[in-house]
Amino acid sequence: MSNAPLMPKATAVWLVDNTALSFDQVAEFTKMHPLEIRAIADGDAAQGIKGMDPISTGQLTREEIERGENDPNYRLKLAESKVVLPTAAKKKGPRYTPVSRRHERPSAILWLVRNHPELKDSQIMRLVGTTKTTIASVRERTHWNASTLTPMDPVTLGLCSQIELDFEVQRAAKEKPAAQQYGGATLLPASETTARREAEQQTGTTDRDRDDMDVDAVFAKLKTIGGKKHDDED
Repeated sequence: MSNAPLMPKATAVWLVDNTALSFDQVAEFTKMHPLEIRAIADGDAAQGIKGMDPISTGQLTREEIERGENDPNYRLKLAESKVVLPTAAKKKGPRYTPVSRRHERPSAILWLVRNHPELKDSQIMRLVGTTKTTIASVRERTHWNASTLTPMDPVTLGLCSQIELDFEVQRAAKEKPAAQQYGGATLLPASETTARREAEQQTGTTDRDRDDMDVDAVFAKLKTIGGKKHDDED
């Protein structure tokens, strides 16, 4: 329960008119400023407001008021309500769309489908206040008015706010995995280069040694081919 009484200004008017409580005590109980309570007492504020008796509504007792009148430093305590009201459950349902805007929802759905294909149907339903059947008909071009639909921004149409649209788009971007793009050649991992170096040390050969061996083999083969050619000519 709130610490302030119901209709605090009307309660303050009644307390000022019917009790000897100080301005500070009334202000503390009604959660108002002492200067506003003084203005009510002077007739400069709350004109035309009918005072509400906090005793009849069960918010104060006569004993509590008398205790405050006898002690200026005493702070009135709000009486606990004997009736416990259940907490209203939040209703879950599609977003309400004014009647004047409902015929524009297909155009907004078409705009969202084309410009933000990453959005899920549930997100479009929250933004526009529509159904999955309508979204599917617009996406598949089977809507009864598909031939005349024009993509229109739902923010411009007043079906949702820009903050709501940006939130859903960012949420969809986080849930959708980003496609990996080729970033060019990269350096070999240290484990691979280290393993290659150790293998060379064990065999006692290096890349330069292998290159020298390949060059010698090529020249020897060329000399052999050249010698056979001269023998044939003789």
